[in-house]
Amino acid sequence: MTKKIFVLSGEASGDLHAANLVHEMKRIQPNLVLQGWGGDRLQKEGVIIKKHIRELAFMGFLEVVLNLKTILKNFKICKKEILDFQPDVLILVDYPGFNLRIAEWAKIQDIRVFYYVSPQIWAWKKNRVFKIKKSVERMYCILPFEKDFYKQFEIDVNYLGHPLLDEVQHFRTKHQEDLPQFQKPILAVLPGSRKQEIERKLPIMLEAAKQFSHYHILVACAPNLDLSYYDKFKVEGVDFIQNKTYSILNVANVAIVTSGTATLETALFRVPQVVCYKSSPASYWIARSLIHIKYISLVNLILDKEAVKELIQAECSVQKIVIELGKIEEGNVGRSKMIKDYDNLVQLLGEKGASARISESMLQNL
Repeated sequence: MTKKIFVLSGEASGDLHAANLVHEMKRIQPNLVLQGWGGDRLQKEGVIIKKHIRELAFMGFLEVVLNLKTILKNFKICKKEILDFQPDVLILVDYPGFNLRIAEWAKIQDIRVFYYVSPQIWAWKKNRVFKIKKSVERMYCILPFEKDFYKQFEIDVNYLGHPLLDEVQHFRTKHQEDLPQFQKPILAVLPGSRKQEIERKLPIMLEAAKQFSHYHILVACAPNLDLSYYDKFKVEGVDFIQNKTYSILNVANVAIVTSGTATLETALFRVPQVVCYKSSPASYWIARSLIHIKYISLVNLILDKEAVKELIQAECSVQKIVIELGKIEEGNVGRSKMIKDYDNLVQLLGEKGASARISESMLQNL
């Protein structure tokens, strides 16, 4: 009997992980019927996209409040689409503010819920663990330390490796050069995928990058935003390239990166980086009072040490970025030390093949 699956992802990183998962699922069971919310990657895998991620990404506490009417409307739309589709399982991918509420509702509707990419409840809102225990049938984590976290609450979760290991390896295996040849080494700027974070950090990142005239600067533009959106940031000598983040990282010598999945991707490409984070003053004040973790980048969280420099809020300045970039240029001790930490990071993440193992587990449990 043909299985129907509804996939719900709300951000670019979730779209990436969900697409890889669906690809492996269809390899095992080609006749799956799939609908969901997501982006271009999920769509390319044959998922009928009911709402695109470009309509969904809201960053920070204040921004969520300001867009509350839209978010509440999205809940209503999403619930109707799930009920109309009547899936055999609902696969929720990260995006916890939205997805955990949908999980609670789905449980009441007697719809099975698998959750892929655990919410970062170990950082804040630990009480969410009880919602997960009640509403989520199977949780699939992608960070090695999360299994021990859930064990404290007597929840047996699945850790089957990190899917980015496969994504990066697949790119390197199949990649054909699709960027022009540059005369200078490359300084990559990864400003994120949400307008709010781009507008706060990209001008600072670019001003710092311009101090390094011996590099050619490439900005990785998010696939969920129109390229024309970046026109207001354009400066002479900087190229803005869309949908080719991995191509940029593959040739980059150093990088300035927004905190998030991109920090781990940059590490897997073995590119020394400086990590930046800057939100609205109100959002940062709230976050600081609620979130209790030592680091914000995935690289440092997994390694449990400051392997990459994090410049947060007021420290995210042109001067600080310039100083920290200088420490990881070619020939400097900071560069070789960071690359050695990257090697240890790969060892901690485990074996390749995570997307295949997770998809097999999900289908077996259906």
